[in-house]
Amino acid sequence: MDRVHVIRHKVLIEGQSVRRVARELGLSRVTVKKYLSVAEPRRRASKPRARPVSERIGPVIEEILESWAGRTTAKQRVTAPRVRREVLERGHAVGITTVKTYLAERRRKATEVYVPLVYREGELAEVDFFEIVVEVLGERKKAWKFLMRLMASGKDFAWVYERCDQVSFLDGHVKAFAHLGGVPKRIAYDNLTAAVKRRVGAVRELSGRFLALVSHYVFEPCFARPGEGHDKGGVEARGRGIRLQHLVPVPRGESLEAISLWLTGELEKQAERHTGREPSVSERFEKEKARLSPLPAGSFEARKTQVVEVSSRALVRVEGAEYSVPEEWARRTILGLVGPTTVTLVFQKDEVSHPKQRPGGRRVLYEHYLGELSRKPQALRQVAPELTRELGEPFERLWERLSCEHGELEAARLFGGVLREVRERGREAVQRAVGVALASDRLDLLALGASPRDSGVSAVVVPQVLAEIQVESGSAASYDRLLGSGWLQ
Repeated sequence: MDRVHVIRHKVLIEGQSVRRVARELGLSRVTVKKYLSVAEPRRRASKPRARPVSERIGPVIEEILESWAGRTTAKQRVTAPRVRREVLERGHAVGITTVKTYLAERRRKATEVYVPLVYREGELAEVDFFEIVVEVLGERKKAWKFLMRLMASGKDFAWVYERCDQVSFLDGHVKAFAHLGGVPKRIAYDNLTAAVKRRVGAVRELSGRFLALVSHYVFEPCFARPGEGHDKGGVEARGRGIRLQHLVPVPRGESLEAISLWLTGELEKQAERHTGREPSVSERFEKEKARLSPLPAGSFEARKTQVVEVSSRALVRVEGAEYSVPEEWARRTILGLVGPTTVTLVFQKDEVSHPKQRPGGRRVLYEHYLGELSRKPQALRQVAPELTRELGEPFERLWERLSCEHGELEAARLFGGVLREVRERGREAVQRAVGVALASDRLDLLALGASPRDSGVSAVVVPQVLAEIQVESGSAASYDRLLGSGWLQ
């Protein structure tokens, strides 16, 4: 249109000739005359060109593709040269360009058209897991990022887990709802096994634990079509965005929880930022929060509950890994609570927690075996470094001292007496006694400095006159001096 205006202005206003304007602008005089007669050019409708070869070869190509259906993969896919070769083998002459054009048009017609959606406040959230890499205590490892995104406001909640399993999936929901302060009416998912037990057509049978979560928080689960991740494209795109915006370089931390808290803080900072004149994510979320369903009175127990048997070695097997329990629980049936990072074992009112191990792993705390080790010096010397490391100082120094002076076997017998005291009087009281004994260099008086046991005798009130009198206690050295002086001869 700018060129049309220039042509008309030069000829009609400035009075230049058609020949001069055509030569100056590099156009033909016919084109210049056309623009002088019509202010706004119109495209002349023309009939589509005849494609006799494509019309003749099209049914052949369709027959070939139908016969190949189910016999291709993502890497061993249909290509235009392969289709043309098959067409030639069937006795039809065709060029590669014709085949390429036909296949391109066929793909264009089959391509899905995406509908622009409207997201209402409090109505929809989307959830997914994303594989990431983190560095925990100097070790680089694979982890999984749980992400829930409110589609109306764009509010995100992310947490990092070691596994992409059902326990982590459920725990992510509990943490997300608590962080958001409410529950959206609908949540969209992939057809992941943590949520869907079985799918028959459009009907999905939910897994028991996920159904319990849905019933507890009262929301409607929605699922994308199989293989169509763009059905929940909001969380898909945001998951990639968080990975590039916040997880580069690879984040470092003392634990996955520390990295998760850091990531949550980063997302909160980003939510406060303004982009142009649009309200920030935090401002939009304040409006959407009022439309979320309220949280139920109690929190959902995301941990998986199972009954386990304690072996004769006071070990239990949970999800392929072994964990120790107090020796008194041996050969009993107890309750196991499996969380995303910890395994809690419960018997009556007592419970023991362990960091979750991978299948085939084992975690043994030898302080669970103090009674048995106090009676078995050979077993004690075998695990003494691990046990004293658990008990901490000054037990480690005591074991080294006893081993140096008496040898490991005799040291184990002596250390067994200390373990009996730990069971009877508690670790803290014996720690103080051992510390005093080591400081006074009297390893035969380990009870020095320990808290006196309750004898049941009430305190005696001493008169002030007698209280000021100090009586020295006798010692073997005093008797040696008496014998040397001849007093007892």
